[in-house]
Amino acid sequence: MQPSTSLSPPLSAPSLRRRMACWLYESLLLFGVVFVGGIVLGAAGVLFGAPLSPRALQAMLFVVLGMYFAWFWSKGQTLAMKTWHIQVVDTYGRPLTRIRALARYALAWLWLLPPLSMVAPFHLPIAEVAVLTFGWVAVWALLSRFHPQRQFFHDVLAGTRLIDTAQENQGA
Repeated sequence: MQPSTSLSPPLSAPSLRRRMACWLYESLLLFGVVFVGGIVLGAAGVLFGAPLSPRALQAMLFVVLGMYFAWFWSKGQTLAMKTWHIQVVDTYGRPLTRIRALARYALAWLWLLPPLSMVAPFHLPIAEVAVLTFGWVAVWALLSRFHPQRQFFHDVLAGTRLIDTAQENQGA
């Protein structure tokens, strides 16, 4: 056997369980971001005498979330990712550029857009939307099991990957 010439261990993906736990924790943190963003945007509309329409408010919150994720992902981790020892890097293990982070953000909407696109044409009640959304998220997450590096499809499309930083922290 030939000794490995690499100076660092290979970048391995965190377990699906950890990634999904991080995803749930991130959603709890995002509740606060969306809440504060909604209050600020709503108050600005009232102050200027022209409240935002629900669609405009949704568009503005989409931008606020994009800024949140682009900022933190270009630094390597969101708060939830730090907690769960997960980092996002490009396919070569380098930090993300803001452009790549924004691309990942746009592609990450593949988690939610298909089930949400069924709401308007079929006038689905909220319970059915929840079942569709959770079902799609489960399928989407399980598909990562078929990727050779266990990455999510939106990460593959964005040229990014999630890596496990817990191993690095144990060695330090």
